[in-house]
Amino acid sequence: MTELSGGPALPQERRVVTAIPGPKSQELWARKQATVAAGVGAVLPVFVKRAGGGVLEDVDGNSLIDFGSGIAVTSVGNSAEAVVRRATAQLQAFTHTCAMVAPYEPYIEVCEQLAELTPGDHAKKSALFNSGAEAVENAVKIARAYTKRQAVVVFDHGYHGRTNLTMALTAKNMPYKHGFGPFAPEVYRVPLAYPYRWLTGPENCAQEAADQAISQITKQIGAENVAAIIIEPVLGEGGFIEPAKGFLPALANFAKENGIVFVADEIQSGFCRTGQWFACEDEGIVPDLITTAKGIAGGLPLAAVTGRAEIMDAAHAGGLGGTYGGNPVACAAALGSIETMREQDLNAKARRIGEVMKARLNAIAEKYDIVGEVRGRGAMIAIELVKSGSKDPNPEATAALAKACHQEGLLVLTTGTYGNVLRFLPPLVIGEDLLGEGLDILEGAFAAL
Repeated sequence: MTELSGGPALPQERRVVTAIPGPKSQELWARKQATVAAGVGAVLPVFVKRAGGGVLEDVDGNSLIDFGSGIAVTSVGNSAEAVVRRATAQLQAFTHTCAMVAPYEPYIEVCEQLAELTPGDHAKKSALFNSGAEAVENAVKIARAYTKRQAVVVFDHGYHGRTNLTMALTAKNMPYKHGFGPFAPEVYRVPLAYPYRWLTGPENCAQEAADQAISQITKQIGAENVAAIIIEPVLGEGGFIEPAKGFLPALANFAKENGIVFVADEIQSGFCRTGQWFACEDEGIVPDLITTAKGIAGGLPLAAVTGRAEIMDAAHAGGLGGTYGGNPVACAAALGSIETMREQDLNAKARRIGEVMKARLNAIAEKYDIVGEVRGRGAMIAIELVKSGSKDPNPEATAALAKACHQEGLLVLTTGTYGNVLRFLPPLVIGEDLLGEGLDILEGAFAAL
């Protein structure tokens, strides 16, 4: 009998046949420890053999419900048909020439799609890279070239990558920055409108946070020295924080008034994840530059900076690029991923996932007072866990819940500045039966806590 491949053909069922991790995964983990650097960790030490739809199948035959999507990467599901078809055809044609040496059409096609899909009807151009951190770093380069300024403003709880510059932009020390300094200079951090934790209450959050951020920029940096303001419209590693309504428009307006490039980091929140192509659309934000990666190419490494043509053209010829940036196979995969998103209306599916998850999670929150807040949009949902009777972060309960879910065959991820947030990023193609079963497991984990 032919062994099933992964992708949509994989049976969409949870199946736990061994302890998790099972014996084969434990053997592979021992091999990993012997040869892979200790700094490369793993959320769950099970080794995946096949994946597709809403499940991951490991080497021991366990089939786990996937609420992680490889951190919002496999939004169209693993090995989606259009991704495989287009990438396979490109593999058979050629794998690499370097876009800066002998270019090819798929690179242009991806940039055309980005110009069409990203917010705003102005003329746009793009440059393609390999990772989200690379995209953010190049957005800074482009903004500095355009404005002839140096300072970059970022926000509390923000995450932008692990390179030297993007570590400076990232707020959280452990595990991202600890012991890796000194970091790049001319990076300044200002307050974020975090409604759940705003001291004077969520109703005051947007205005007060915007006033504080703008005051710090004008007094401590000087608006005339700022090249770029960079923010995630929905924060990822910071805890799936939705900035209070009005905060993003206030900052975008301030940037426009002062000749500052406004950069939306949509690496985790983009490509239908929040129920819109890009999360910044929720408040009508039209960023000057937008960085994308993760969900763009169905699991292959690709990233982009897209923005106003006059800003994107500020960098001199040869100033942007890289050997693998916009690899033809990754570009083909991106075209397949976008095709899937359009044909299956994954924005609508993300919104439906959000409706189902929020209803169940809010019911859990009513039963357990350690749930401080349920938040997020579309298929980018989180619960913040606190100690009973307070807003003190509860990372211990968060870790215990994640472990309990893992043991029952549900992959969930933790996040947050305080390590006290469970985040849910299911593939947008997950079936509602699997989604409901995963939520059943989570509810059981709460009951057993």
